[in-house]
Amino acid sequence: MMVNHQHDPSHTGAIIVDHGSQRSESNAMLEAFVERFRRDSPYSIVQPAHMELAEPSISTAFDCCVQQGAHRVVVIPYFLLPGRHWDKDIPALTKAAASQHPDVPFLVGAPIGLHPMMIAVIQARLDHCIAHAEDRATKCEICIDTDRCVWETASPPPQ
Repeated sequence: MMVNHQHDPSHTGAIIVDHGSQRSESNAMLEAFVERFRRDSPYSIVQPAHMELAEPSISTAFDCCVQQGAHRVVVIPYFLLPGRHWDKDIPALTKAAASQHPDVPFLVGAPIGLHPMMIAVIQARLDHCIAHAEDRATKCEICIDTDRCVWETASPPPQ
């Protein structure tokens, strides 16, 4: 069904959804990203959601968007590549959430995929990891409390 609406960021709810994790640190990273996105984009109604394993759920985020004045909702998967979650799970969860708001149209957008900006993102991460491993940079926000991003060598297989 095609719904014709003028693009209006002030009345468009955006839900940025990841898989969800049992690790609270991972879930907190999505919340931090969503906060940055809200601050730096024209969208003021932006909610994080986790597909499973953590709250807020897509349903909770959808309700929050509507309560904040969203006239429509776009769900953006914070996933790199399309797969079953994008093809089946997220649309089903979104449709169930939207059933509580039958006058609010929604769409599930595409994952990040082959977006041209990903080249710059991967290049920046690669350069930073090497610089850190060579003691030319501090740890990134992901590795700060870990022993990751260090040069290693594998032990030879047992004889």
